[in-house]
Amino acid sequence: MNSRIAWIALVAAAIVVAFAIGWSQFNAAPTTARGNLVGAGIGGAFNLIDQDGKPVTDRDFAGRYRLMYFGYTSCPDVCPTDVAALAKGWRAFDAANPGRAAKLAAMFITVDPERDTPPALKQFVRAFHPRLIGLTGSAQEMDAVRQRYGIYAKKVPGGSPADYLMDHFAVIYLFGPDGAPVAFVQHGATAAEIAAMLDTYVR
Repeated sequence: MNSRIAWIALVAAAIVVAFAIGWSQFNAAPTTARGNLVGAGIGGAFNLIDQDGKPVTDRDFAGRYRLMYFGYTSCPDVCPTDVAALAKGWRAFDAANPGRAAKLAAMFITVDPERDTPPALKQFVRAFHPRLIGLTGSAQEMDAVRQRYGIYAKKVPGGSPADYLMDHFAVIYLFGPDGAPVAFVQHGATAAEIAAMLDTYVR
């Protein structure tokens, strides 16, 4: 009889432990999704100027997520298409999650500092979103920033010295509040895909 009682007590204890483990797992916070840029060796410091001619550094965005696109305002097709999708996806995320969206800064960083002066950037970014930040700098500064962020860009000569295109790597990056890379979507991503990326990773 004593052995039977001991066996029942042992089974009961096992059930209690199993229930406790299952309950803790049920109530645990969901695992944070791992982005397709986590661990990539890109990103870093920058010291640029915005569309209003004000100095801007990476430190100004400490503690905020950063949605970043490298392009140029004279681009005939790729950049306007991507930035329009970025702005639409950002608006959709903002409408659905205003609290989380408040933690996000979005910026358009030129690959064509020769033509993309602050006034040119201001006209461009305002056409897409009132809070989109345009960033430029000297040719040397922009070269350094592109290298840190893994962005290829090359001038393609046109009919005159001022008439040229920029062949460049088109991608929308998301960096975390600590400045570490999180995720990206490629050129041609839809607004829905951009909103989904933000909903997945911006917390």
